[in-house]
Amino acid sequence: MPPKKKEEEKPTPLMGRFGTSLKCGIVGLPNVGKSTFFNVLTKSGAAAENFPLCTIDPNESRVAVPDERWDYLCEQFKPLSKVPAFLNVVDIAGLVQGAHEGQGLGNAFLSHIWACDAIFHLLRSFEGEDVTHVEGDVNPVRDLEIISEELRKKDEEYLKDKVTTMEKTTIRGGGDKKKLQEYEMLKKIYTWIGEEKKHARFGHWNANEIELLNRHLLLTSKPVIYLVNLSENDYTRKKNKFLAKIKEWIDNNDKGAVIIPFSGELEEKLVEMSEEEKASYCKEHGTQSALSKIITTGFKALQLEYFFTAGNDEVKAWTILKGTKAPQAAGKIHTDFEKGFIMAEVMKFSDFKELGSESAVKGAGKYRQEGKNYVVHDGDIIFFKFNAGAGLTDKKKAK
Repeated sequence: MPPKKKEEEKPTPLMGRFGTSLKCGIVGLPNVGKSTFFNVLTKSGAAAENFPLCTIDPNESRVAVPDERWDYLCEQFKPLSKVPAFLNVVDIAGLVQGAHEGQGLGNAFLSHIWACDAIFHLLRSFEGEDVTHVEGDVNPVRDLEIISEELRKKDEEYLKDKVTTMEKTTIRGGGDKKKLQEYEMLKKIYTWIGEEKKHARFGHWNANEIELLNRHLLLTSKPVIYLVNLSENDYTRKKNKFLAKIKEWIDNNDKGAVIIPFSGELEEKLVEMSEEEKASYCKEHGTQSALSKIITTGFKALQLEYFFTAGNDEVKAWTILKGTKAPQAAGKIHTDFEKGFIMAEVMKFSDFKELGSESAVKGAGKYRQEGKNYVVHDGDIIFFKFNAGAGLTDKKKAK
C-alpha cells in the first residue's frame, strides 16, 4: 500500500486583523511631538499646538512606502501611472495617567487605538521650556511605564467584563462545549493580563487562542515601535542622556522591539526643503532623515508586504498580508483574477535588475510559472494568467 499522504500542517495564525487597510497609530503622552511627527510624515498640516489634548479627533492620512525597487522599476519602464504601497497612519490624542478610567477623555482615545493595528509609541527626550510636559518634567522612562500600564489596565477592564458575562451565560446557563472552551481560553488570557500584569503579545498562545485574541483586538496585542524624539543637536551627535535608560526599559519589558531615534525639530526643517536643499543640509550637518526607516518599519510591523506589476502603462505595488498565496494575491488586482486563476508568472526583482529585462530573465531560466499553492514573496514581479469566464454564471457569460 502506498504511504498515507501527510496532512499539510496549518500555519499558526498571525495575531491581528486580516486585511491590507491596516493602520499604525501614533501614541504617547500630550506634548511629546506626536502631531508634529504626523505633520512631517504625511505633510498634512494637522493642528500641533502647545497644550494638552489639542488633537481630540484622530487625524488619519497615508504615506507612500519608500522603496528603491519601486523607484528602479519606474525608471526602467517610465510608465504612465506610478502607484507605490501606502502606510495608513493615525495621530491619536495624548493619553494621560488614568486614561483607562476616563481621565483626559481617555476612553475615547483608547478606542481610537483599538481601531489601529500597530503602535508608534512616541517618547519625548528633548528639553524645552517653551513646550510644557503634562507630568511636569521630561522623563521618557516614566512616560513609557504610564502608557504601557494604561493600555494593559484597559485590556484588563475589558476582559474582566467579558469573562464575567460569559460566566453568567455559559457556566451558570449550562452552555455548550464550544462556549465552555472559549470561556476557559478567555479566562486564561485574563489571568495573563489582569493577574500576571503582562501584555497579550508576550504570551505563548496556540492557534485557537490567537483566533480568539483576533476577535477581541486587545490593545496589548498590537506590535509596538518605539520612536524617541530628540533635539536636532542630540540626534545629529547621536547622544542623549535618556537613550540608555529607554533601551534598558524596553529590553526588560518588550525585548526585541524596534527603537528608532529621530528629531521632530530636524524633520520639520527638512520637509520644507527641496530634495537638493535637503541633501545639501544633511551633508553639511552630518545627519539624515529617519522617516524612511520609520515608515518601512511600521509597514512590516503590520505583517504587510507587496508584489509588483510592471509595464509601460503602470508600475504598481500591490499590498498583501505576509504568507498570501498566488490566487489571493491575484484577487487584489481583480476578483475575477482569483476566481479564474491559472498561474502566476514570477520573476524576482533581484534577477530583473541584474539581467536587465524580462527576456533576459527568461533566457537565464529564472522566469518561473507558479501554481495556486505558491506563496508570494515581497518584491516579486508577477504577471497573472486567468480564465476570464471562471466563476461567472451562464447569464453573465452570455452578455
